[in-house]
Amino acid sequence: METQRLPVEVITYILSFLPIADRKEASMVNHTWYFAAQDSLRQENILYNIPATSTSLAAIESLARRRVSCVSLTSLDGSTVSRDVIQAVSCHLGPHLQSLSLRGSSLTETSFLHLLLACPCLSSLDLSGCNSLFMSGTLLSKPETIGQAREALTNLQELNLAGLRYLSDLSFNRLTGCAPRLARLSLARCHLTFEFDPYRGSSNYNSTALLSFRNLLRFLKERASSLRALDLSGTSITLPAMRSLVQVEGLRLQELVLQNCRDLSDEAVSLLCTHQPHLTALDLTGCSELSDRATLAVSAGLRALQSLRLGKLQRLTDGGFLGIAELRSLQNLDLSECSLVSGSELVKVCSSPELRPNLASLSFAFCSLLRDSSVLSLARSLSPSLRVLDLSSCVSITNVSIQAISSHLPRLTVLRLAWCKELTDWGLLGAEEPREECNHRRENLEQDPKALSDSSWKESQKQPRVSLQVLQHLQELDLMACSKLTDTSITKVIRFPALRQLSLSLLPEITDASLVAVARGCQSLEQLSMSHCGKLTDKGFMEAAGSLRRLQHFVISGCSQLTCQTLMAISRECRQLKSLDVSMCHGIRMADIELFQVQLPLQTCVQSRFVGGADLSFTL
Repeated sequence: METQRLPVEVITYILSFLPIADRKEASMVNHTWYFAAQDSLRQENILYNIPATSTSLAAIESLARRRVSCVSLTSLDGSTVSRDVIQAVSCHLGPHLQSLSLRGSSLTETSFLHLLLACPCLSSLDLSGCNSLFMSGTLLSKPETIGQAREALTNLQELNLAGLRYLSDLSFNRLTGCAPRLARLSLARCHLTFEFDPYRGSSNYNSTALLSFRNLLRFLKERASSLRALDLSGTSITLPAMRSLVQVEGLRLQELVLQNCRDLSDEAVSLLCTHQPHLTALDLTGCSELSDRATLAVSAGLRALQSLRLGKLQRLTDGGFLGIAELRSLQNLDLSECSLVSGSELVKVCSSPELRPNLASLSFAFCSLLRDSSVLSLARSLSPSLRVLDLSSCVSITNVSIQAISSHLPRLTVLRLAWCKELTDWGLLGAEEPREECNHRRENLEQDPKALSDSSWKESQKQPRVSLQVLQHLQELDLMACSKLTDTSITKVIRFPALRQLSLSLLPEITDASLVAVARGCQSLEQLSMSHCGKLTDKGFMEAAGSLRRLQHFVISGCSQLTCQTLMAISRECRQLKSLDVSMCHGIRMADIELFQVQLPLQTCVQSRFVGGADLSFTL
């Protein structure tokens, strides 16, 4: 039987499904998390992540002096350390907390109530995945605790109950009954029953065994005047249920999230658009039964829509956008993984200044039918408004698209081009391609009649050539697996002072020169991924680390030439680091990682799968 080595891309994909064995336990996370937003302290709604560790206690007092109002408590359980953290938060932060997230925690009811009663100003509460709170069914069962909770939650406007498998009508009623001003509610992935009626005509909806749509409908009728946002993602909502929901008297929803509601039909969406015309945000991602009829109904009925997410609708075609010109207020459009969409109808609408929406965010990720001609037209048309553009895995686009983006979208803040393998150095540099490459591209177009008819090849050659470096407002750039890129472009183009997130993973030809140039030209970087860049060495990291002082998340997995010297440079210079991935770095040993964690004790976690030269060969 022959033994072969799989490509790096395949290995990476396989490993993404394996459990990560971090060298540090979750309880050993760092206490420097509160520096993450140090440069943005004047901004509102900064969420501070507080892990349940003894090292968090001193930091909580520091946060109290800053009057932090948004906090996420992680890894809470019934341990003494968790109780100490809850006590410290209650004492020091509670009086002025406005947003509290307990996502996925396993805290006790006593601890929860103690924390809740210490936070009288809460406007947002996230209990998603907190199954331990609801397992017994006794939460808020005592009259005295209900009264106290009602006083604490009197200003609550947003409640997240997603993923609670033990949520019942009774516990739902008790909790929401303490929050009279709720405007936003999430029941995503909860086990809502739509068909079965356990009450048989009774109005006493207090089942301890299930969460029923009939009880939710009662809640919606009572709160119709105040509820504005609802998330029922991952539920099996039926056509009759949708008909009842959207026709609740007085209900005027502004936001509705229905991700992965796989039973949702075109007729249900049509009913929604008819009876809830005031919607400004609609998410239908992953609703696999929807077709063009659904999007045509959206265009006809939701004239106030500002955000529309249609990702993973495999039956959707360009015909579904014939009426998109009616959505004059549309700002965000997500068409990712719509494999039958080429963007042709959107191009027609955007070509008319009188009809085009002022899109600020547009995603065509994984839309393999998207061509350069469409990117060129959209870039020209959306130049005044577009800030976020995702073309990841649009495998047909070439340097023509890069030139269109550079020429017409200078105010982009986010650009994602991962896996666009036809992009080359010449596209990023804005330089004329060598004659051989230019002729090769022409030959490819001639062999593809559709590409030839749709292309703007001749027109693009007349445009002035501009380097990608003109995008000086970029905060995020993803060039992962654009495998034709080399030092030639990376060292000259990737110089963005505002850039915070950059991915250059799976670029096999880049060397230390690119690493050093990126570090010096992008000193605001907080997240950097350079995994499987096999030509990077210790020398490059020792030279670059001093310019990466703001770095918080660093991925260098699969860089086989790195040794403990790289870890030493990182520990010495990158003191705000929260996570480091050195998986599959053959030159790094487990002993090196242990020493690194001693030198950088505030390190959040180190991912170290298959370090030390583990054999990754697969037998086929």
